[in-house]
Amino acid sequence: MKRLIRFCDKVQYMGLLGLLGLFFDNKLLNFLWLFWLFGFVGIFYNFSVFRQSLKQIGGMLTAPFRYGFHMPNAENYQCKVQYSLPFQGAWTAVNGGIDKKHSHSWSIQTQRYAYDFVILDEEGHSFSGEDTKLTNYYSYGREILAPADGEVVEIRDKYPDSPLLGRGQADCSARDIRGNYILIRHADKEYGLLAHLKPGSVCVKVGDTVKRGQCIAFCGNSGNTSEPHLHFHLQDDMNFYTSAGLPIEFAGIISLPAPNYSAYDPRPVSTAVSNSKYIFRSLRVSNT
Repeated sequence: MKRLIRFCDKVQYMGLLGLLGLFFDNKLLNFLWLFWLFGFVGIFYNFSVFRQSLKQIGGMLTAPFRYGFHMPNAENYQCKVQYSLPFQGAWTAVNGGIDKKHSHSWSIQTQRYAYDFVILDEEGHSFSGEDTKLTNYYSYGREILAPADGEVVEIRDKYPDSPLLGRGQADCSARDIRGNYILIRHADKEYGLLAHLKPGSVCVKVGDTVKRGQCIAFCGNSGNTSEPHLHFHLQDDMNFYTSAGLPIEFAGIISLPAPNYSAYDPRPVSTAVSNSKYIFRSLRVSNT
């Protein structure tokens, strides 16, 4: 079925040929517009993904109004809690920062200050062996920790790991882009989301009080993801789609440039070493 979906996704663009009908008096060219109908195959096959996309667009439009277009940033927002890294050992931030250059998803306000973390070796690789086998990835199955004290207010632990396509390609057919996740209320209007967790690995429940450094799940590959990793961000409300993302202030961490980072990600990064409470893409980080 997925092959059919991929075929329809490509064929729909033949509808662009219908533009020729604006310049040539040919009825056949007008019929070429019908190729756009193939796009509905993917929509109806995975309507939940389409619905989530609409919710994200809605959130992008409504979130700025809540703040009078003065969205939280590193200059005007101070965290009520200082956070530890939600894992043991040294991981590398491969997405994330407090500016547009390093941002996970600058235009999606909820995820503006989000981070994606993976474990990279000294050669800048996140796996050893075949890149389509989950257990070959260094991050897969590693403990995920509570980044600060708080109360568990929402969990999902019903989705399977997404298939690995290899070569850094993301599988975007998951019913929930977050996959399995935990949402923790750390303070008033300060919620931590940890996503892409391993199926069946969540070891807390809604209403539980968690302590900083407590194991709450294990790293997986559920949701929309190209490889096993941890997605972590702060938001100011429980709603994933309409919340505003918050810059995360970390305390008691070590951050250094990841060795051979360009082998994993060729995008340019800042050459400065982070010595502040914030981190950015390309840094290998760990708790002290």
